Amino acid sequence: MPEYREKLWASPAPYVATALIIPASILVFAPISMFAGILIAAGLYAACVLTLILSAPMIQVANGEVIAGRARISAELVGEVLPFEGDEAVLERGRRLDARAWLLIRGWIRPVVRIPIVDETDPAPYWLVSTRHPQKLAAAINGSRRPASGD
Repeated sequence: MPEYREKLWASPAPYVATALIIPASILVFAPISMFAGILIAAGLYAACVLTLILSAPMIQVANGEVIAGRARISAELVGEVLPFEGDEAVLERGRRLDARAWLLIRGWIRPVVRIPIVDETDPAPYWLVSTRHPQKLAAAINGSRRPASGD
């Protein structure tokens, strides 16, 4: 049973923005056939919506494992997870960002969590993951970690 699960659905803005393909397609195909233009516009918009839906990554914490999109790591290999919101999240995605970090960020989701990687063989110092619930995700990951044997 997952301790935390979140699908990073797109906000309404990308759906509205991709709707601009409708008048553009009609404009291009109207001289040939208005009916064809409308059909192609509907098909292209449907493809855009389907792409947004199918490409929405899942974040999950379950069975001592952290899964973010296609990446997964044992919770034992991560350090203390920190949530960031507002201006702090902007800084984490911008000026404070380490170029070696592994990213799963979405522009329409502002809050992020930084998941430090303590595995010395991993080239990424941390994961930076977008989430709508940074406090809950950080608590779920931090709660799934086992204390080190020396603690």
